[in-house]
Amino acid sequence: MKKINSACIIDDDDIFIYGTRRFMEEVSFCEDIIVFKNGKEAIDGMENYLAEGKNLPEIIFLDINMPIMNGWDFLEEFTKIPNLNKDKVQLYIVSSSVDPFDLQRAKQFELVYKYILKPILPKQLNEILEAID
Repeated sequence: MKKINSACIIDDDDIFIYGTRRFMEEVSFCEDIIVFKNGKEAIDGMENYLAEGKNLPEIIFLDINMPIMNGWDFLEEFTKIPNLNKDKVQLYIVSSSVDPFDLQRAKQFELVYKYILKPILPKQLNEILEAID
């Protein structure tokens, strides 16, 4: 199975981050796991990567409810970032919210590949890898 270069977790929940990292390592998901604790930190970090000539992570797991800048605000800002490989980025919203409004709102963003309910399990990570062309 294919392994990607880098994936990004944008979430303020340390337990979720820890578990997701463990599962990613277990299924050999990627070479590099980047973690940001909120949307602002993630936007700044991604702008820095691009300024250094690096590509954005191929997979982004984004939480909705975070302090400082939530997932929705991150999406609004992320769509404005000019970059070379945004078309190769798959963004997954990962949330504990089952609010139909959130599910509907996620569909309004072209960048959002899928909405996943927490936690992300190894089976889902493998399915994501299999879906990458």
